[in-house]
Amino acid sequence: MLHEEVTKDIIGAAMAVLNELRPGLDEKLYENALVIELRARGHAVEQQREYPVHYRGQFIGKLIPDLITDGKVTADPKVVTAFNDTHIAQMLGYLNITGLEVAMLLNFKESKLAWKRVVNERTNKTADSADNTDSK
Repeated sequence: MLHEEVTKDIIGAAMAVLNELRPGLDEKLYENALVIELRARGHAVEQQREYPVHYRGQFIGKLIPDLITDGKVTADPKVVTAFNDTHIAQMLGYLNITGLEVAMLLNFKESKLAWKRVVNERTNKTADSADNTDSK
């Protein structure tokens, strides 16, 4: 799997955060705690990095992913009932704009962390997919 070690560490950090903070808080609180946890585990983490978005050569706005770990994987904490196609589409959009190949959706709604790995098939010919959203 592409960037397997980083994604495993992101999942482990998210589990540690969820175990400490418990489920159902605001997404921003989990985001901030993940930054602390991932850095404590030795990862470089960028929070709220801005990416310019252009259309036909003209600037139309900024894309701001929540977290980028080790310059390789974007992570997006959520507090939602379940991941849906909109969440996956959002992650693919982030990957297209940032040039990254892997995104992690992390759901802090329940006491058991739900996660979904999203891979940009345009940049990675051997696309993979992994999640734990079906194993409740």
